[in-house]
Amino acid sequence: MSYEQLLANLNPQIVASLKRAIELGKWPNGVAVTAEQRQLCAEAVANWEQRHVATEGRVGYVAPKKTPCADKPAEDEALNWV
Repeated sequence: MSYEQLLANLNPQIVASLKRAIELGKWPNGVAVTAEQRQLCAEAVANWEQRHVATEGRVGYVAPKKTPCADKPAEDEALNWV
């Protein structure tokens, strides 16, 4: 089975199971997830979500800030010297 075929066979329930295995470090049957399996599952989840989930709903999405360095203007952060 090719990687493209694997992605085509995934559905939301399988993706949720993969996410849970990544999160807990074990499969639903209790067997530990290896580092290689965790990496492959994460890659499959990310690629599946890229095709089927809106950007804001994907794992790891961080909303862009209004300004590059901070959301608060500098004048809101007064320094108090003691």
